[in-house]
Amino acid sequence: MGTDAHRAAAAGQGPIPIALVTVSDSRTEDTDTNGIWLRERIEAAGHVVSGYRLVRDEPDEVRTAVDALVADARIVLVNGGTGISRRDTTYDALSAMLEKTLPGFGELFRLLSFEQVGAAAMLSRATAGTYRGSVVVSTPGSPKAVALAWEKLLEPELAHLAWELAR
Repeated sequence: MGTDAHRAAAAGQGPIPIALVTVSDSRTEDTDTNGIWLRERIEAAGHVVSGYRLVRDEPDEVRTAVDALVADARIVLVNGGTGISRRDTTYDALSAMLEKTLPGFGELFRLLSFEQVGAAAMLSRATAGTYRGSVVVSTPGSPKAVALAWEKLLEPELAHLAWELAR
């Protein structure tokens, strides 16, 4: 079965439950533009937001949020905390949790990001993988990065990602 056949089989599975986690030391639910934007895009695509958390960039808070959300989500989208500053710990928290990594996500994200921001794309530690029956995707917290990941990588493959987990 090729990729096109996989996508065709995946298309019939119905709305996908997707959870959101924004990692930020400064945003509130009212100022979480990424969370608001992603919620709108998820619902416009016919899927369901199964949960939402806004947490500080603390490894325990990131892990706790993902642990709480995977039970009801096929996909967990985490944004923020993927850089290299002292406070950026999302990658470190998630990479220790992931059961199977999807290195292609980070590679493709950085390639596409390079077209937008040049060599600064190498500072991103965007990552993805599986955890307890869900796909967990982690992107930088800039609105442009979130939009890039959603529009170019995630939305086109959501059904396929969710379907592969259930096979």
